[in-house]
Amino acid sequence: MNQFSGKTVVVSGGGAEGIGFGIARAMGKQGMNVVLGDIDNKQLDIARTKLENDGIEVLTVQMDVTQLAQWQSLADKAITRFGQIHMLVNNAGVGSIPGTVEQTDDKDWRWVLDVNLMGVIYGTQTMVPLMKQHDEQGWVINVASMAGMIGVPTAGAYTATKVAVVGMSESWYVELKPHNIQVSVLCPAFVKTRINLSGRNKPDEIKSHREKGGDASLLSAAKHMQKVIDNGLSPELVGERVVEAVGNKELYIFTHPNYRKVVNKRFQAIDDAFARAEQSELLSSVLDEDVALYAK
Repeated sequence: MNQFSGKTVVVSGGGAEGIGFGIARAMGKQGMNVVLGDIDNKQLDIARTKLENDGIEVLTVQMDVTQLAQWQSLADKAITRFGQIHMLVNNAGVGSIPGTVEQTDDKDWRWVLDVNLMGVIYGTQTMVPLMKQHDEQGWVINVASMAGMIGVPTAGAYTATKVAVVGMSESWYVELKPHNIQVSVLCPAFVKTRINLSGRNKPDEIKSHREKGGDASLLSAAKHMQKVIDNGLSPELVGERVVEAVGNKELYIFTHPNYRKVVNKRFQAIDDAFARAEQSELLSSVLDEDVALYAK
């Protein structure tokens, strides 16, 4: 029996495809009970059938991750069905509309922030207290992106949320460790998902003028992105990688080692900036100040 067997995992954005479903299926194959939350009830029905055919115990709940009350309702249903919650996978996310600083309006920003950032916050605020109620191992897995490690031009809103998810995960990793709750953050590059079609679930009242007007540049960008995504990793492989990494207690979970050189360029640039700061006479007095809080 492995460490996951008999435990319960909650996965947001766990419809019948994509990273969420890939993780849910992988964890289910490890013997976990699976609770799927998704805004798309049709996709939930398909997901439930697939998992049940695999012999996995599953509960599906239609919910909007931007609504805290719906998180609580999902938690109540999960506990009624399975008794306890041991793992949370904050997966639900949307892609931002490609655009420059000037083109990305308030509606674009608000929608991406609400789903990608507040959805993670609400999920964690709801599930962590429930994990603390029992003495068993707990896990929080936040799905960020390679965009959380390197900025993506014309995707400012999406990048901002993924950088935030990485930072929150680093913070919670230290904060929750004494409570026997392990935190990991998944930072994949391209995976075969429908994130480029996430606007299908966007309410009409918050769609921007560019979306409503059928902007030619958006259509062109969508076609290009679809080709890139179609060549990405399978969600099933990503799910298995998550099982492997969580079992190894990894904080950062990477699925695309070919991006290592790109990220290292950023790290080198940061290290070079620190070197320049050390050489500044203006800052000589702060060289020996205590940084214990951040060194953890």
